[in-house]
Amino acid sequence: METLRTGSQGPLVELLQSALHRLNLYAENIDGIFGAMTANAVISFQNRHGLMADGSVGASTWYALCPYINGYDVHSITGGDTIFTLANAYRTTVERILTANPGINVYNLRAGQKIIVPLGAVVSTNISYSYDILKLNLDALKTIYPFLQIGTVGHSSLCQKIFYIRIGRGTKEVFYNASFHGNEWITTPVLMKFLETFALAYTNSSTIQGYSAREIFNNVSIYLVPMVNPDGVDLVTGGIRPGSAAYTDAEKIAANYPNIPFPRGWKANIEGIDLNLQFPAGWQNAQEIKFAQGYVSPAPRDYVGPEPLYASEARSVYNFTVNHDFRLIAAYHTQGKEIYWQFLDYAPDESLPIAQQFARVSGYAISDVPYTSSFAGYKDWFLQTYSRPGYTIEAGYGVNPLPINQFDEIYAENEGILVLGAVLS
Repeated sequence: METLRTGSQGPLVELLQSALHRLNLYAENIDGIFGAMTANAVISFQNRHGLMADGSVGASTWYALCPYINGYDVHSITGGDTIFTLANAYRTTVERILTANPGINVYNLRAGQKIIVPLGAVVSTNISYSYDILKLNLDALKTIYPFLQIGTVGHSSLCQKIFYIRIGRGTKEVFYNASFHGNEWITTPVLMKFLETFALAYTNSSTIQGYSAREIFNNVSIYLVPMVNPDGVDLVTGGIRPGSAAYTDAEKIAANYPNIPFPRGWKANIEGIDLNLQFPAGWQNAQEIKFAQGYVSPAPRDYVGPEPLYASEARSVYNFTVNHDFRLIAAYHTQGKEIYWQFLDYAPDESLPIAQQFARVSGYAISDVPYTSSFAGYKDWFLQTYSRPGYTIEAGYGVNPLPINQFDEIYAENEGILVLGAVLS
């Protein structure tokens, strides 16, 4: 992790401030600006842990912060330690420790043996959720829940890996994705929080939304791609810094569309292609509509690209879908609190009843897509190609990017959809 000091800015500073807040060392706003109050909190943390109290966050300070960021500690067994005493000492559960340490012999713990001890929550839900934060959370969740399968579906235009996660071992497959659009990044922690909540319910043999997590796990494989557009997300959240080559190139694209605020209005990938207008489902119609609206070249939004599946991110999701047998898909966007369930006037018979169930648990409206946005989306292509239920969920309400203080409400509205998608598929 990069060294942070006074003057640093961005999502990693927010992550630092959030961790210090949990430790009751930082009481100010989590704003991503490393100022005097953040430095004072860092010094207090360093003094508490016997570190050089210089107010900068380098390798040793990051290491000491790891349990509070990653949600687990690494314990070295000493005489008298048992799984039960460790669970009590760390205020965790035996089940969580056993899950994080598959194959451990609880009756033969050896002095010096390293044990993963899960602590609190991992997924950050009060900060700007950049690509670096996603990677940190995925690494931590894989450590705590080794039954998760994590891989890649492809890469972004800036060669950042596009990750997928599989939870479950059932033959039925469902697929949820998020952050096709950069300024809709709040949908990424929605999927990540669902992943963590489901994994914990499975570990505890408990329920989620009234359904047995273990029964779902055994019957369904849930695939998540939580950040389809990592470059666009980083541009909006601050993961791509002003002055960098990528930021400067995007700024030049945005200059041709001065009515779109930069970077907060950026939906496209870093090349200025709108990824949800890249699929072969009426792509020519989308091109005619968007060209007529003035989006005739790379733009912060609504440019369809030179041809379908031109963008590597869109191709990656397309190929991932082709290589699976998804019974149902849901693409997460913001905003409007709406559920789109058709491609034009087409959907399989089971689509509307499932949409009605989604609406019941979320309070969202079942809606028709405006005609000018009715073509070339991922959901459109899936419906056209597979004749299986496919949905676009427009989460939250307001102006994109939605503020992170909406997260708890958005998640509460959508956990039921994410569970029912697996149950009803």
